[in-house]
Amino acid sequence: MDDPLTVGLLHTVPALAATFDGLVAVAAPELRRIHVADGWLLQTARRVGVTDEVRSAVLAHVRHLAATGARAVLVTCSSIGEAAEEAARAVDVPVLRVDAAMAAEAVRLAVAGRGRVAVLATLESTLGPTGRLVERAAAGTPVRVAATVVPGAAERADAGDRAGADALIAGGVQAAADEADVVVLAQASMAGAARAAAVPVPVLTSPAGGVRALLEAVGR
Repeated sequence: MDDPLTVGLLHTVPALAATFDGLVAVAAPELRRIHVADGWLLQTARRVGVTDEVRSAVLAHVRHLAATGARAVLVTCSSIGEAAEEAARAVDVPVLRVDAAMAAEAVRLAVAGRGRVAVLATLESTLGPTGRLVERAAAGTPVRVAATVVPGAAERADAGDRAGADALIAGGVQAAADEADVVVLAQASMAGAARAAAVPVPVLTSPAGGVRALLEAVGR
């Protein structure tokens, strides 16, 4: 019997592994899914940035997933997205940023509108990488990118008040939507707040787009 087609997922928020596992399972239940969760990566990125040690650890995790049979790897944390791009150049399997598909979609929508993208994050460590990614996707277009941290949301989440954090994020989305053609939520953990915002512009979240890109990378 042939071995099952395998994908790898690298997380920095262990609780999100189940979310991504469920998305892959619904879309392609025949795939074997291998998850690695390393909370230290995000803790370090928040405290001192994406250091050489973080980049080395990301590469080691990616290599491990590839060695265990993963035909493609999705890095589900936007804060270490640039480290994921570096790792991709060092291995022979696709390594995907969870926010890459979202960034491309945001620019496409903005070009068709007034050329304005709002990027929201709860962490400064995520705002920079995703903001730069969207700006890179917008190169050569008239699209303008405004990147903002939602005040207080990270503190609420750290205290275990997910509902409170989501309420603050939803309020940030509503404020950003007044000026933007599309709102980008930089972190996978913000996806739950998108449904509560109820705004007349698209609000893009990374999990669904990241999983679609992962499945496309393995021909599903």
